[in-house]
Amino acid sequence: MTVNHGVLGSSPRGGAKALQKCRAFCIYLMNFYIYILYSQDFDKYYIGHSEDPWRRIEEHNFGKFHKFTSYYRPWGLVAIFKIDGTRGDSMRIEKFIKKQKSRTLIQKLIDPDYIPEASLAQLVRVPHVRD
Repeated sequence: MTVNHGVLGSSPRGGAKALQKCRAFCIYLMNFYIYILYSQDFDKYYIGHSEDPWRRIEEHNFGKFHKFTSYYRPWGLVAIFKIDGTRGDSMRIEKFIKKQKSRTLIQKLIDPDYIPEASLAQLVRVPHVRD
């Protein structure tokens, strides 16, 4: 005997499928961002993507993980862009920027007067208030 307490996923009538659709829809509604960090002490840039870039910056500066960013702390946020799309779109754009291996491109993206074109046209500059 099946009991349905009105909980999504508890019904034998496609409950698991409904939950999957809900998750996919929620992910679709999330905002994703590309962010650029700069380490003044080491003159290094880092590009990343996240749905919560402010949390990620804290993790880069204070996290316990031994990754690239832990060697060049402290990091400061120099640019942040909202992606008009999905997580996959943000990952694709992040990968594209990193593949260019171009400090000039990164410095253009940081410039508030620069208007992204072509593959980067999806980037929308987000004003940030953190110093």
